[in-house]
Amino acid sequence: MKIEQIYTGCLAQGAYYIESEGEAAIIDPLREVKPYIKKAEEDGAKIKYIFETHFHADFVSGHVTLSKETGAFIVYGPTAKPSFEAIIAEDGQEFKLGKITIKVLHTPGHTMESSTFLLKDENGKDHAIFSGDTLFLGDVGRPDLAQKAAHMTQEELAGTLFDSLREKIMPLADDVIVYPAHGAGSACGKNMMKETVDTLGNQKKMNYALRADMTREEFIEEVTEGLLPPPQYFPLNVKLNKEGYEDIDTVLERGTQALSPDAFEVAANETGAIILDVRHQDDFAKGHVPRSIFIGLDGSFAPWVGALIADVAQPILLVTPKGKEEETVTRLSRVGFDKTLGYLKGGVDAWKEAGKEIDTVVNINAEQFKQKVDEGVPVFDVRKESEFNAEHVVDAHLTPLDYLNDHIAEFPEEETFYIHCKSGYRSMVAASILKSRGIHNLVDVSGGFEDIKKVGTPVTDYVCPSTLK
Repeated sequence: MKIEQIYTGCLAQGAYYIESEGEAAIIDPLREVKPYIKKAEEDGAKIKYIFETHFHADFVSGHVTLSKETGAFIVYGPTAKPSFEAIIAEDGQEFKLGKITIKVLHTPGHTMESSTFLLKDENGKDHAIFSGDTLFLGDVGRPDLAQKAAHMTQEELAGTLFDSLREKIMPLADDVIVYPAHGAGSACGKNMMKETVDTLGNQKKMNYALRADMTREEFIEEVTEGLLPPPQYFPLNVKLNKEGYEDIDTVLERGTQALSPDAFEVAANETGAIILDVRHQDDFAKGHVPRSIFIGLDGSFAPWVGALIADVAQPILLVTPKGKEEETVTRLSRVGFDKTLGYLKGGVDAWKEAGKEIDTVVNINAEQFKQKVDEGVPVFDVRKESEFNAEHVVDAHLTPLDYLNDHIAEFPEEETFYIHCKSGYRSMVAASILKSRGIHNLVDVSGGFEDIKKVGTPVTDYVCPSTLK
């Protein structure tokens, strides 16, 4: 028996490859399926099943393409209603894979079709669970994503999740290994550990949601407390996962078309495409195509694209580092953004050489910023509310990047203002959005709050985030 976790850090997502006696299964695959097919070929195995723990909201799964290319059966738990052919398993149904068995445990609550897959070894002993978004390490799946589809309140879904955990998962032995679908950084939970594998016994000790003495009412209150609104693209990804999508090769072929500066400009004007610049923030600041949006590949790229662009049908034109075109299109497709129309051949240098206008972002370092703070300039902090509440520049205004559109009216129309985040990535994203809206009287603080603190800029007293409600 072979189990391999295939973890994608930028999405905080874990897919799984399982093989026994020449038969393989994939659990929650990502959109690009070639790595799974290659692993099976290297093992001399045939992919027999594709298990989907639920209809994912934060990424587009590769189940449809993988089934098409390998003939493997797609398996969902009870109540799932996909638009394509799939096995809708009964609670407790078992699937043989070589010498091992995978048993379906219907664990609704995160979504109503959510299921956990229990792997039994060749001796029939419970070995591991693939818990999807039902059980994370340190947390459980948020119960508010399926409200509309399930016609239930988040409190009702949370109560259902409580029952699933107590009836299906907590009775399992402590030595059972937990393989979740996500880790720290995912928007599908709020309190996940940085580890990506653990034992169930340790989770019973460490995970607040698995306390043995916890009442149903306490669970509902704690699980629903402090939930931020889910990203707007989540329901669109659910739709793609339920109904199907374009083949990834088609998306790549269209998205990696090299466009001359003139063709790029015509495409932008004729299609209403967003120009997305994915280079490093320092390169963007030095020169970029006017009105383009910066979301760098080096940060949490796909989640920020999903949160800020939101509409997966939005046409996109790319400005990328040389050689990063295919990677960019692939990472966009993971969260359902398939309408990439091509990239600027030769990048910004070619744009300049063609005599076309460029824009820049004025930025200063933390030492220079400290002098400005002493002069009483307007300061805007684009970090999360929890980061701001823990510690911030005295008299700064909170305008979180996630909800920047809700704060546009708060920025001065003429007076120069200063923006920062933690390290410089998010503030450059914010700067690009503001400039695309015609707000140019801004200065970005390079290095963000990390550098701002080091140089002695006046900040509020630190408050531990764990004490904040």
